[in-house]
Amino acid sequence: MSPPPTLHLLRACVLVAFAALALPVHAALWGYVDGQGVAHFAHTRLDSRYQLVLGDAARREARVPGKTDSSAGMLTWLEIAPEVRVLKPWLHEAALAHGVDRELLTAVIAVESGFDAKAVSPRGARGLMQITPETAERYADARHAQLPLDERLLDPRANIHTGARMLADLIRRFGRIDVALAAWNAGEGTVRRHGGKVPPIDETRAHVHLVLELYWGLLQRSQNQRATQLKLHAPVTVAER
Repeated sequence: MSPPPTLHLLRACVLVAFAALALPVHAALWGYVDGQGVAHFAHTRLDSRYQLVLGDAARREARVPGKTDSSAGMLTWLEIAPEVRVLKPWLHEAALAHGVDRELLTAVIAVESGFDAKAVSPRGARGLMQITPETAERYADARHAQLPLDERLLDPRANIHTGARMLADLIRRFGRIDVALAAWNAGEGTVRRHGGKVPPIDETRAHVHLVLELYWGLLQRSQNQRATQLKLHAPVTVAER
């Protein structure tokens, strides 16, 4: 498998997008990465999945119901926060070990716990990736399986590896990142009862939207990981509607 496109290639794709859509270089460009890793670009915001990639920053609308800050603010915090920086080696380690993008792991942790390693939810999920005791038993990484359960759940390194292993398994079984995230939030049974799609549950849809939004933003800022495909969407005319 060839390596993912670099930052220079993504910039080239953006220039291609402007050319293909016949846009002036000062125009806005909207985009998102879907659950299959395909980057979609358009000159207008076709639906709520699209976020501003290039253009007037005052037009940014990257928000999710119940979210109080923009993704840009969250991304800046993820770059400078000490509690995030100290975990980067373990995020990189888990990404390599389990085949999940470091940016996706970072986005999940940001949404699940805000990088609070001691976080405990009302449902008993614990740690950075909010792992339940049942999940910890099922997906324990071999190097951490000998740790007592409580310690394994709250140990940052063990928690990240457990969550990465679970996420990799969900992506393999459901075939899409967005559906895997829905299964993470609402449970595998709920997703299967809705035909293997993201269920129409507000909390779950907001969770999936926010994780993918942050994932897309982190991919943009990363030098190493990029969307694997590109799709350009031309404007829809009145006659085509």
